[in-house]
Amino acid sequence: MTPQIATVLILLLVALVLFATERIPVDIVSLLLVLALILTGTLTVSEALAGFGHDVVITIASLFVLTGGLVKTGIVEAIGRRLHRLAGNSEFRLTALVMIVAAASASVMKNTTTTAMLLPVVMGIAERARIQPSKLLMPLAFGAILGGTTTLIGTSTNLAVSAALPRYGLAPYSMFELTPVGLAIVGVGLAYMLLIGLRLLPACGSAARSLTERYHIREYVSEVIVLPNSPLVGKSVVDADLSDALDLTVIGVLRDAGKRLAPHSTEKIQAGDLLLVRGRVEDILRVKTEAGIEIKPDFKLSDRDLRDGEMQLFEVMILRGSALIGRTLKRLQFRERYGLTVLALNRHGVSLLAKMSDVPLRFGDVLLVQGRREEVEHLAADGNLLILQDVSQRGTRAAKQRWALAAFALFLALSVAQVVPLVVAVLSGVFVLLATRTINAQELYDLIEWRLIVLIAGLISFSAAMEKTGTDQYLAKMIVRAVGEHGGMAVLAGFFLLTVFLTQPMSNQAAALVVLPVAVKTALALGLNPRTFAVAVTYAASCSFLTPLEPACVLVYAPGRYRFFDFLKVGSILTIAVFLIVMLLVPLAWPLVP
Repeated sequence: MTPQIATVLILLLVALVLFATERIPVDIVSLLLVLALILTGTLTVSEALAGFGHDVVITIASLFVLTGGLVKTGIVEAIGRRLHRLAGNSEFRLTALVMIVAAASASVMKNTTTTAMLLPVVMGIAERARIQPSKLLMPLAFGAILGGTTTLIGTSTNLAVSAALPRYGLAPYSMFELTPVGLAIVGVGLAYMLLIGLRLLPACGSAARSLTERYHIREYVSEVIVLPNSPLVGKSVVDADLSDALDLTVIGVLRDAGKRLAPHSTEKIQAGDLLLVRGRVEDILRVKTEAGIEIKPDFKLSDRDLRDGEMQLFEVMILRGSALIGRTLKRLQFRERYGLTVLALNRHGVSLLAKMSDVPLRFGDVLLVQGRREEVEHLAADGNLLILQDVSQRGTRAAKQRWALAAFALFLALSVAQVVPLVVAVLSGVFVLLATRTINAQELYDLIEWRLIVLIAGLISFSAAMEKTGTDQYLAKMIVRAVGEHGGMAVLAGFFLLTVFLTQPMSNQAAALVVLPVAVKTALALGLNPRTFAVAVTYAASCSFLTPLEPACVLVYAPGRYRFFDFLKVGSILTIAVFLIVMLLVPLAWPLVP
């Protein structure tokens, strides 16, 4: 063992400990690793920083923007809102649909993004179907993780490994090279969850109130006016079906200078009717584009106002002792006095059947207001309000859905045809989003998960250090001496299990990039196909089912009221099933002996 190899191994051990303990953020650990490689003379400055200029860094960053277009325009959520209509209240059918939709979405989006986007949708489905959230949320996370194994862009781990392959003389993955085995993994995972996993999932009681507060899945009452050209005109309340179409519930109708009508199912909707509706922020904000109705605040609100850089949307709660309590918005002259417009009101357990401007405010009321940040902060500083969340970017842009789909279709067409490099294909899609203003230039960088970018860039440099110093060959020789006599399949299985083990304390990308060089060099030393080993490591790095430490699992951990052991109980059998599929199919698709 040379001093350089010893240095790299020590740095690797320290990095593993830091990744596992999470005392320091993973991106900072990655930067410290790069700095240590420079200070120890293992890499030159240019070599150590080369990872930050790698194609994969630009590709992954651009993919965040491209998938952000699908999220911002509400495409994924629109799919999710139809789940309950298709499956009804059947737990079995709902589980199947949730996992299928999650897997399909995660094949083109990051699994964490998919889980976050579908989480409130699935929570709402569980409430309507009277099913405990714990029965649907773990299948949601697992479905998203499984779906990430099906395409090159399904997860950043696949992209990171693909980008590292040319360093070992191997071609990068094509867009659908991983798809056949990935689909088999999804199929086995779906079958397991439906036949066995459902019985192992805990039946935790609903925590609707605390979850509503924690995840802002609260319902508001708002006033919307029916436009003359609305398709709702002439329809009865039941035929309008706003509940299924927009997830909005009509709780009252105001007509003819304040005449109040109960929302009878046979009541015909007329142009100019003021509907009192209850729903989530996202559903209320998209009413204009989807149903020919628009929010009716104190003054006419335009789409431009919602996107204006200074005028933002905030959720604010009225505090105990506030000067606003007991007074109405009209009496307060709220907009004139504070420069804020109230778009909707949330009050738990109380049905509001009057205009918002005439409703006396109470402690705990949550208002959706539009205005400048300094005005909101000024009111909050007086002790009247508590700012809960800035929701100015949560409104979907349904009118831009065709451009989001066109941008993604362009990216897929260019990448599948391989007429340009992958990074050029994804950048082309990003420029379509920018040119059509589907994504605003100012929010471009907000869509990118910079911690992941820094982590991958730093670990690419560390992989280069392992290769330069011969550390990967040194570890490969040790493995060959230890288990080489047991045959290639045993060694392949060992690397799969090692990667799965490392993904628990480390991120998926970190585990893959640490194991990959050793696996490839071991395969070469044994005269086996290195691509077989690379593919097995790629699949293994995506199989984080054993603990709730995987980001997609973290998102559902609290809302599902899971215990740490629940993931081990349900995920261990799923991990074994995926292991068996990989060991059976990978050597068939990528022969073990070249």
